[in-house]
Amino acid sequence: MSDALRFVSDELQLMALSFMAIVYIIRIRWFLKFKATRDRQAPAERRDTSLFKGIIYSWANIAMPWSMESTRRMFFFYIQFVVFHLAVAANIGMSFVIPYAPDLMRPIVVVRLLQLLFAAAFMIGCYRMYRRLSNPAMRLISTPDDLFSLGLLTVWSFASIFAAPNRPDLGEGPLMVYFIMTAFFLVYVPFSKISHYLYYPFTRFYFGKTMHYRGVYPVKRVAQTKPTTV
Repeated sequence: MSDALRFVSDELQLMALSFMAIVYIIRIRWFLKFKATRDRQAPAERRDTSLFKGIIYSWANIAMPWSMESTRRMFFFYIQFVVFHLAVAANIGMSFVIPYAPDLMRPIVVVRLLQLLFAAAFMIGCYRMYRRLSNPAMRLISTPDDLFSLGLLTVWSFASIFAAPNRPDLGEGPLMVYFIMTAFFLVYVPFSKISHYLYYPFTRFYFGKTMHYRGVYPVKRVAQTKPTTV
């Protein structure tokens, strides 16, 4: 491994990660300055719910596609969402595994599974980019950051396909591209739409707290009765 590759896979990643952490700490401290207001309506009288249940249900909502009409009706888009975000998580994880625990990448089955996941994320990214640009409604609401963020994640997934084997002896180019893109991603994320995940625990906490108070969360399933005919 050359000194350049060692630098981009170690020191550069740590600097980028530290920068992202500092920005996130500042943003969270700013976010926590705003206190949620008191709900103005009377509390519900449901006895089968609680504050804990409401918050947990709200947090887990992302893993319950049946709980929202949008994901029930467009389950294919939910699968895309899951695969794409799993690939991003695997990508970030791989940036730590390669320099600090490379033995985990030795089994060929691990490499092939990662490459398959990254290839799927790349195709999903291409499809979503096409959809944003070809659909008039999507194009109207897409900002430059939307397009750049999606393009960055799509290209990053493509670069990861070739970096996954972790074979600098066959050429350091794929690994250099991957680690430089990863560092850029870590620095750019706090200022992009991708940072929406930072607010997820907080927003869903307050939402679950409010919906519990109103007797909505957890959602109560009511058995459907067939209409009677005369």
